[in-house]
Amino acid sequence: MNRILIVEDEERIASFVEKGLRANGFTTTVVADGDTAYEYALTGGFDLVVLDIGLPGRDGFTVLRELREARVTVPVIVLTARDSVRDTVAGLEGGADDWMTKPFRFEELLARVRLRLRTAARAPEVTVLRSGTLSLDLRTRRARAGERTVDLTAREFVLLELFLRHPGQVLSREQILSHVWGYDFDPGSNIVDVYVRALRKKLGAQQVETVRGMGYRLAG
Repeated sequence: MNRILIVEDEERIASFVEKGLRANGFTTTVVADGDTAYEYALTGGFDLVVLDIGLPGRDGFTVLRELREARVTVPVIVLTARDSVRDTVAGLEGGADDWMTKPFRFEELLARVRLRLRTAARAPEVTVLRSGTLSLDLRTRRARAGERTVDLTAREFVLLELFLRHPGQVLSREQILSHVWGYDFDPGSNIVDVYVRALRKKLGAQQVETVRGMGYRLAG
């Protein structure tokens, strides 16, 4: 059964979409703000997102951009009152898979949802991430460094996955905090440094490089 995240702050519209999708066999979750939407979508627990643009917290454009920057590939259908060509182009170029304007007919939304789910189902699923001598199996949640199998804590797993999905890219402490912990720690916190040191101890000191004044990156 496909799981759909509905991101809509107008209760009447959210209820209308949720009832229609549930009546057609989908499992739905409704959230009303962009910050919660980003955190939920980041978990990988949904097969498709129906996303409004005008939201409290992060707006829909920001949610979409940050999800794509985090390499979250879940299909996103934007459902919005904004109908300008500029907004539509910005949404599609920002990573939306489809764009619908309000008011809308539910039958058309349902057809687009089914189309995007079929398209996503045909895409090969990546189950093992690799870079150099490192690999991470997303199903067994086991890492390998050369010939060694490495056990990781839940946070270490998410941190290594983030590095492996952005090979060679410098990730700031703020980006890492947002992705791994989902909320901001005190700016003086050294939690990122602590977990990077833990990864180095388990994987090898040379695997994660410090880029002074910028952040960390996975060694190429």
